[in-house]
Amino acid sequence: MNDSREVEVVVIGAGQAGLSSAYHLRRAGFEPGRDVVVLDHSPAPGGAWQFRWPSLTYGKVHGMHALPGMELTDADPARPSAEVIGAYFDRYERTFDLRVRRPVDVRAVRDGDGGRLLVETSDGTWSTRALINATGTWDRPFWPRYPGQETFRGRQLHTAQYAGPEEFAGQRVVVVGGGASGTQHLLELAPYAAATTWVTRRPPVFREGPFDQEAGRAAVALVEERVRQGLSPRSVVSVTGLPLNDAIRQGLADGVLDRQPMFERITPDGVAWNDGRHVTADVILWATGFRAALDHLRPLRLREPGGGIRVEGTRAVADPRVHLVGYGPSASTIGANRAGRAAVRDIRRLLAEEQPAAA
Repeated sequence: MNDSREVEVVVIGAGQAGLSSAYHLRRAGFEPGRDVVVLDHSPAPGGAWQFRWPSLTYGKVHGMHALPGMELTDADPARPSAEVIGAYFDRYERTFDLRVRRPVDVRAVRDGDGGRLLVETSDGTWSTRALINATGTWDRPFWPRYPGQETFRGRQLHTAQYAGPEEFAGQRVVVVGGGASGTQHLLELAPYAAATTWVTRRPPVFREGPFDQEAGRAAVALVEERVRQGLSPRSVVSVTGLPLNDAIRQGLADGVLDRQPMFERITPDGVAWNDGRHVTADVILWATGFRAALDHLRPLRLREPGGGIRVEGTRAVADPRVHLVGYGPSASTIGANRAGRAAVRDIRRLLAEEQPAAA
């Protein structure tokens, strides 16, 4: 690995969490291209937002928070969120000269010599003293497994493959999942599909009224406790419930959001319950969420028996050189901004402590 390039910090990912981290690194005196490198596997700026379906307009986006140092203003709510946020991220990268390298696939992170980490990529290897992992979840859609799934003669797809409601015209669609994506899909599909059926593992929880700071802190605390215990994190959204807005109210009134319990098995032409009920379907749409994209960190053996990585703040307890931003309690957009700042503060402290030993 003598041909590796040396930097102080490598940031993996250029979504909200990665750009926030890169911004705070630059403010702390780390020069992009010399002291820090930001690696992104996506083809263009925009993080996971660039892959969202065109009908998800900016006005439908919940919880998008501005990046530090630059507000997102005058965005057209009728414009696709992929375009709005992609353009905003692009402007942000150029304004702060973050010099994101893309497309670069990170294949593995492993121990190197002298206490450094080696980041092996499609564009060569970087040797670094600290790592900020901000890879998010979009690359790891979660597909549940149910008996008979392989026998289904129709189409199965995940939210990650959803391109809009028009392709489901005249079809009978089963939507699986009780989160924001599931309800958005149902509300969009209903005018086009011949029929829709909504199934979830647990009854959905609808939240009325404003989501204030106290409620936000309580939700984050629940997610944070799981991460401290080394368990796989739940999303912040999973503990806040679904906002009961006008669209949701209409969907409930119209019967579109008529939730059914989870089916027991999949048949060649639909889904079935043990009580004898059967729904015929042409499509099963799995709006079942995502898992953290962390396979490249496997050589570092950070995972706990509970399946997650134990984190204090953003620092991996098993390896203080590694920070996870946008993981667990910092997975929300505002959480990612704060976590980026916290990670940089800890990294500065870590590198300062190492300096005398290196001298």
